Amino acid sequence: MPRQFRNNTRHNGVYFVELANGDQTFFVRYKKDRKLIEERAGRKNQGWTAAKANRLRTERLAGKSGSNVEKRAREKEQKESIENRWTFLKIFDEYLASRPDLKGRANDVRRFNSYLEKDFAHKTPEEVTHFDIERLKRGLAKKKLKPATVRHALEVLRRLSNFATKHNLCSGIRFVIEMPKVNNLMTENLTPEEYNRLENLLDEEKDIQAANLLRFALFTGMRRGELFKLKWKDINYNTKIILIRDPKSGLDETIPINEIALSVLDKHPKTESEFVFPGLGGNQRKTTPRPLRRVIKKAGLNNFRPFHGLRHAYASTLASSGKVDLYKLQKLLTHKSPLMTQRYAHLSNDALMEASNVISDLTKSHQNITDLDELKIGKGES
Repeated sequence: MPRQFRNNTRHNGVYFVELANGDQTFFVRYKKDRKLIEERAGRKNQGWTAAKANRLRTERLAGKSGSNVEKRAREKEQKESIENRWTFLKIFDEYLASRPDLKGRANDVRRFNSYLEKDFAHKTPEEVTHFDIERLKRGLAKKKLKPATVRHALEVLRRLSNFATKHNLCSGIRFVIEMPKVNNLMTENLTPEEYNRLENLLDEEKDIQAANLLRFALFTGMRRGELFKLKWKDINYNTKIILIRDPKSGLDETIPINEIALSVLDKHPKTESEFVFPGLGGNQRKTTPRPLRRVIKKAGLNNFRPFHGLRHAYASTLASSGKVDLYKLQKLLTHKSPLMTQRYAHLSNDALMEASNVISDLTKSHQNITDLDELKIGKGES
């Protein structure tokens, strides 16, 4: 490349060089903080002149604009700042990577992608405002989502914020998120007529795997995922104990297996699969068998959830019997906290009240008390 000669202009600190194509490039020179700075202003074919370059030099000296070097440094700093920002998307990726065996992973991913990504993916927890949260609530409400669904979405947001704070990634959300109120006392039960109808339909069901899966859910109260994971080796026929591996509570649990559940297993076909209720190819089942939905619908159990509903029915039956207290019920349901079992307290209380009223049938003490009071009044006592 031929050497480029500097051509001075009538403006101090402004010069240009001739290019091979006949164009000219203007440069400016000035000192700032005792440092000599030389930078390119622009080409003649881009509208630059010596006078325009001189105005640029004047702005630089006055500190009204930074040099190209300063601009590049500032742009680099901004870029690095953006890359180092712990946005919710980045936090979520880190959260999932740190917990490969996270329970409910699929649900968290679905909730983040469906409800949070659009408005929060590129925000940091510090940038979230009350208005952002309220707008999210209104948006989800317009979609006619249940309060429980809205709460789950907000819990993911709160969990990610807490994760970022705990691991010193960034500051968390600066205020307490107000959660929507959810009625957790909802239970599902079966009337004797519904139970008989369901039993008859299960007897008629040709898919024995599906029918016994539904029976076992009703007779043990096990969760959907626990039933899908259940292996033959997890059942101890001698001690009549079922080992529940990796349950929702986190640690392996054991529950007793009752006689009616054992009778289901005795008649249940064994395949080459290690799973009691296998899926395709003998692998662990991933989806609910279609016949189950058909049976539930045919039984007239509208809005009844096959597994959640049967688990509630199991728990409600035990609680209302008056023979199973809430502590035992908590153990049978493998609830981590007694608060989760508390939803069945009213059924237990009804059974206790019924037991308490037995005294009225066994004695006439209340009548004797009344007669005694009348006797005292007759004698002038007060």
